[in-house]
Amino acid sequence: RHDDLKEMLDSNKDSLKLEAMKRIVAMIARGKNASDLFPAVVKNVACKNIEVKKLVYVYLVRYAEEQQDLALLSISTFQRGLKDPNQLIRASALRVLSSIRVPIIVPIMMLAIKEAASDMSPYVRKTAAHAIPKLYSLDSDQKDQLIEVIEKLLADKTTLVAGSVVMAFEEVCPERIDLIHKNYRKLCNLLIDVEEWGQVVIINMLTRYARTQFLSPNQNESLLEESAEKAFYGSEEEDTKDAKAEAASLAKRKPYVMDPDHRLLLRNTKPLLQSRNAAVVMAVAQLYFHLAPKAEVGVIAKALVRLLRSHSEVQYVVLQNVATMSIKRRGMFEPYLKSFYIRSTDPTQIKILKLEVLTNLANETNISTILREFQVCHGHTGGTGGQPWHGSGMDKDFVATTIQAIGRCATNIGKVRDTCLNGLVQLLSNRDELVVAESVVVIKKLLQMQPAQHSEIIKHMAKLTDNIQVPMARASILWLIGEYCEHVPKIAPDVLRKMAKSFTNEEDIVKLQVINLAAKLYLTNSKQSKLLTQYVLNLAKYDQNYDIRDRARFIRQLIVPTEKSGALNKYAKKLFLAQKPAPILESSFKDRDHFQLGSLSHLLNAKAVGYQELPDWPDEAPDPSVRNVEVPEWTKCTSREKRKEKVEKPFYSDSEGESGPTESADS
Repeated sequence: RHDDLKEMLDSNKDSLKLEAMKRIVAMIARGKNASDLFPAVVKNVACKNIEVKKLVYVYLVRYAEEQQDLALLSISTFQRGLKDPNQLIRASALRVLSSIRVPIIVPIMMLAIKEAASDMSPYVRKTAAHAIPKLYSLDSDQKDQLIEVIEKLLADKTTLVAGSVVMAFEEVCPERIDLIHKNYRKLCNLLIDVEEWGQVVIINMLTRYARTQFLSPNQNESLLEESAEKAFYGSEEEDTKDAKAEAASLAKRKPYVMDPDHRLLLRNTKPLLQSRNAAVVMAVAQLYFHLAPKAEVGVIAKALVRLLRSHSEVQYVVLQNVATMSIKRRGMFEPYLKSFYIRSTDPTQIKILKLEVLTNLANETNISTILREFQVCHGHTGGTGGQPWHGSGMDKDFVATTIQAIGRCATNIGKVRDTCLNGLVQLLSNRDELVVAESVVVIKKLLQMQPAQHSEIIKHMAKLTDNIQVPMARASILWLIGEYCEHVPKIAPDVLRKMAKSFTNEEDIVKLQVINLAAKLYLTNSKQSKLLTQYVLNLAKYDQNYDIRDRARFIRQLIVPTEKSGALNKYAKKLFLAQKPAPILESSFKDRDHFQLGSLSHLLNAKAVGYQELPDWPDEAPDPSVRNVEVPEWTKCTSREKRKEKVEKPFYSDSEGESGPTESADS
């Protein structure tokens, strides 16, 4: 079949050539390899027919990088294409030229980009902006010359070029913020008319620019919050001194007035919340979150909730951002609580993110509704319904997350702690082992907050050691019994007896907790547990795992007094039975807001390659006059003066040569 395509390309008829090129481009679109046709296609780059020429350039852009030697033979033809009267051909020629990634033609590419940057057609100038990052990746030594071209293109007033040149700026010289000063207001005003992906790039760049050039609109609020915290924790004498000093500093600090350019950016991006493109809405949302005063951030909530009706990929990214925002700006999403309810059709990762958001939004007024929603989650997955649970591995993740969410709600809101604990204890009779295991781990964390009140629950959990086989859950129960053995003095030695029987068959994590339990009981109740402890330590002494052997050797020296044991033996009780702080159950999204929202780094919660840091707000505002653009002299005359001139001037000018620049401007 390729032979007849070659024949058609070699024929003298343009119609046959056009048909052949259409078939070849269709093959490429379907993912088929058409690289062996390169010599036959490249000959037609000089064809007179515009339609054939366009398709030849489409093919060449795709294969120029693979077939560099053949492409280099036709380089003079591409250079001629740069002078073609048709703007599409000029742009295509530049695109092919920048796709030939051979260092030897860097000077030719540089010259072509410079010429294209001054082209009459905005489409060609846009293509020049696209070629800049390609050349930069090929030869970074050209950076200074490329910055000159970027500076020239940034001054372009057409919407077609704006997005592409900002993208080139981000790739080549994102640190050169001085290039943006003069073009800042123009970019803000053009934003609404730029194509969608250009809008995303410009908004992200302007977010970082604004963080370096304007003062924080929430600075006074954060100062007040800090002083309130100090007043809560500090002593009374210190308070009065600090309060006076802070009052004086606040009095010296000028009342915050938003820079007009800061307001311009917020005003011009707000209409884009209605955009049909989810990426644009997300970009505006992150801009408002990072730059707007607290009172104004709320406008983005409705737009983000609207995006939750989109397909799951968009939902996933939106919920990642909402989970971060809802930690600091909880009130913003409270009216839309029902939008985050979990549907049975949602993919597991969406369900988990919705749980995260619901937990962040929980407060004393809505907690009963949220806990009911969590209970429904268990009902769907065979949780509290008591039905046998046939979930896949992913569903098990979801149930585990739901139980963790209940634990977090109980930690954050004291009045529902007992309700949550009782609910979790009920889950301990569930038929699914993983549900029980996760409940045990969460109950352990909750009991650390007030163990004295809950000795019944500890007794109930001690009975579970016969049934639960999940290592983490067994280890958690043993830790609880060991930590609070004084609350269950009759049960603890019996649990140790059972665990000593099965010691050799347990997992390593469980063995370590059995050793800990034995040590704690030896120190508090040596009469009943002395022989059991020695038996467990002897078993551990010959264990296959060296961690367990080491732990046994260390604990024997520490708790069993001998001549060699030294001074530490006196402090064994303090070491083992010291009060431990209760764990803080926090959101995994807590510290993610230092990454720019919507970026890959924010998604991964780790700095990705090429990520531009979000700068801190400056303490003092930089000079705003750097953004002032000088108006050319001939446009400065007022409209009243113009009217006078028009009246005074005769209809026919006597000497056209004498007319100044103002007259020509009027005409």
